[in-house]
Amino acid sequence: MKGGLLAVLILVITFVLIAMGTLWPSEAALALSGTRATRFRSPSTPEAAVSNLLAAVGRHDWGGAYSSLANHGDFSEQDFIGDLNGTHESLRSYAMLSSFDVKPLHATADDAQVRAILHWSTVVGRFDDVRTVAVRNQGGGWRVAWPLVRESKVPPQVIPVNYLRWDVIYRGPGDDWGMQDVDSPHVRILDMHPLSRGESTVILGELLNEDVVPAFVEVKATLLAKDGAAIAAEDSFDQISHVLLPKQVTPFRINFRGVKLSQIDSVRMQPSANLISTSADPVVAIEDQHLTPAPDAALTGMLVNQSGQVVNVAHVLGTFYDKSGQVVWVSDGYASRALVPGAPVPFAIAIPPDIAAKVSNYRAVASTYSWNRTP
Repeated sequence: MKGGLLAVLILVITFVLIAMGTLWPSEAALALSGTRATRFRSPSTPEAAVSNLLAAVGRHDWGGAYSSLANHGDFSEQDFIGDLNGTHESLRSYAMLSSFDVKPLHATADDAQVRAILHWSTVVGRFDDVRTVAVRNQGGGWRVAWPLVRESKVPPQVIPVNYLRWDVIYRGPGDDWGMQDVDSPHVRILDMHPLSRGESTVILGELLNEDVVPAFVEVKATLLAKDGAAIAAEDSFDQISHVLLPKQVTPFRINFRGVKLSQIDSVRMQPSANLISTSADPVVAIEDQHLTPAPDAALTGMLVNQSGQVVNVAHVLGTFYDKSGQVVWVSDGYASRALVPGAPVPFAIAIPPDIAAKVSNYRAVASTYSWNRTP
């Protein structure tokens, strides 16, 4: 009886929520959906003009968005698209504008400034693009002067490279090697400890490739109760550098949502490593690193591609230590733009405010992926 009543109650609540979403949807959601009633609002205010523009961007109506700009004569439509989607295949190229916020800063009768916060969704999470937009009153209506950000262009040149490379030759079906084959790399966990985060538990640590060959590594953790039964098992997913060159160290963080630390008696760690063919190129330098204090605690810096090939996706991992040298947090972030040779690209890694107060030292590492990289 109780189960049937609960099912009916859930069904009623679901219909109520659907009705509320249909009758009173958010303005940004309506604008991005392209419905007839909200496809275009009269640009009678600076905020309406910016909302119209961002709605067109969300629908990929590039021609309509570009033609509505007050300063479209200053750059081409392709420059405008490249600013928002990137000039190389990167996270921006495959991102969707999920929502946006428009906040007025100040205005006169002829011009205004509006802060536009664009929330982009990607397969690795969300990133925000914040622009301070000038809006002009022209002919009785407001038009946006878009603050174009031009990506750096690399001039024709020859960039010499000198880097290590490892190739792997496995035993083939016709090779008379008996049982001989290439051994897997030896890896070792340097540090591991659990951390309570509200109603969840986090496993933090560091892993070393102590071999002389490169390794593709993963770390799996299983939480055990006092009777030895497994409570949950998770792996580090993307909060780890999977490719480790010889003697390199990677941090890792494994999240167990909904599992309290008090429930756990012990943790079984299972590092694994596979031999791979790889090279030490491209090299990405991390420069101008700074710790921003709470409440918006973060590690910020610039990524500089020191190779001669485009890095389409750059992933940055930050390891944060207390005064005793123990790992107190591991966090990561992605550069939304591709890294062209020699051009700095900013990154930011968020740190929980309560953790930031404990941080005495930190280390950042970058891993990369290039679409056109040949083995």
